[in-house]
Amino acid sequence: MLGFAVAVVLFAYSAVGLGLKGKLPPGLPVDILVFAAVMLAAHLAVRRFAPYADPLLLPLAGLLNGLGLVMIYRLAESGRGGNPGLQVTDMSASATTTQLLYTGVGIIAMMAVLVLIREPRVLQRYTYTLGAVGLILLAIPAMLPASHSVVNGAKVWITFGSFSVEPGEFARLALAVFFAGYLVNKRDALALTGRRVLGIDLPRARDLGPVLLAWAASLLILIFETDIGTSALFFGMFIAMLYIATQRTSWLLIGVSLFVAGSWLTALLFSHVMERFTVWLHPFQGTNPTGIAYQPVQGLEGMAFGGIFGTGLGQGQPYHTPLVQSDYIFTAFGEELGLVGIMALLLVFGLLVQRGLRAALAVRDPFSKLLVGGLSFVLALQVFVIVGGVSGLIPLTGVTTPFLSEGGSSLVASWILIGLLIRVSDSARKPAPQPIQDEGMTQVVRAA
Repeated sequence: MLGFAVAVVLFAYSAVGLGLKGKLPPGLPVDILVFAAVMLAAHLAVRRFAPYADPLLLPLAGLLNGLGLVMIYRLAESGRGGNPGLQVTDMSASATTTQLLYTGVGIIAMMAVLVLIREPRVLQRYTYTLGAVGLILLAIPAMLPASHSVVNGAKVWITFGSFSVEPGEFARLALAVFFAGYLVNKRDALALTGRRVLGIDLPRARDLGPVLLAWAASLLILIFETDIGTSALFFGMFIAMLYIATQRTSWLLIGVSLFVAGSWLTALLFSHVMERFTVWLHPFQGTNPTGIAYQPVQGLEGMAFGGIFGTGLGQGQPYHTPLVQSDYIFTAFGEELGLVGIMALLLVFGLLVQRGLRAALAVRDPFSKLLVGGLSFVLALQVFVIVGGVSGLIPLTGVTTPFLSEGGSSLVASWILIGLLIRVSDSARKPAPQPIQDEGMTQVVRAA
């Protein structure tokens, strides 16, 4: 399966070169060999340190990562070397090499997870430590000056010169461990019910504290960091893990109601949040290059232009959409692969989430069950938030598409997430140890 994934990437890379310049890309052999070597190293590490893990997790993630590399190459080469179309000015010619380097770093991080964490429940010992680390990582951009934290209007970065990192990507992983450890200890109390209203067992009022704290924290992220995406992922992950721990539908209803109410209240109080809702409700107002709806409308028109089967790799015009290489890379796939292509991508993401949830159902350790369930859900939620945003289903948020978007923070964090899924999957599928029989005792029993 991993060889098949590399073959698909090779075919797509070749198709981009032929579509752009009518010949194979000059860097094709080196890039594909490096990518294949990195994936082979990842495979050997999984076979060595997690031999019973789900065999589909790595090929699915590798396929998405490889297709992301292909699209980044396509966008970086647009307008260069006599190619038709416009040059994406905020992408360097070395963007593909840089993304390939980040892929290697991500694979090394995944290997480190497999080597250092032999049993996932070991992380439970660091529940509150990782919780504190996650909150600090979320808070750092809000405390930095705008010159070192604001990129494209969102105050979620740490930037110093050419170095930049988005700490929220790693905070999400640390907070997933914290939520899992906390809910394992508190789930019995949180599962207790109070009043029954309209056939739904509501929780006791005294147990609403953790949910209200998580809600308040998500609103603070929304207000001070102007980032709806991180706020939605943070609060959504907590509510999903709370539901997994307690099996109470009331927690889902309370969580969704709180988030919708908080988002609407924040939109009324802060103009930058209301702007997102305005663009969503009236996307074709302000569509000139300086208007607030220019980016989403360009993305929508690009996907519409792609139709059912797309224009073909390298033959569309995705470069008209600002930041197409990051927030809007899914629209580039929609334009050049069409509805069929993006449905295939969503199917790959769906399979990845399904394999993670399957591991959550199979593992016996409650902490591991909550952790991998929460991580699988947050991956699904992140894809839904960005794809729903660029397609106009929900207000646009500034999150990346896992494995596909340009950038190191998201890619490395995504590979760490895959490492955790592989580790829990290995624990779930590992056969139980066989009891050791004493031959002498067996003979005595038989004689008796």
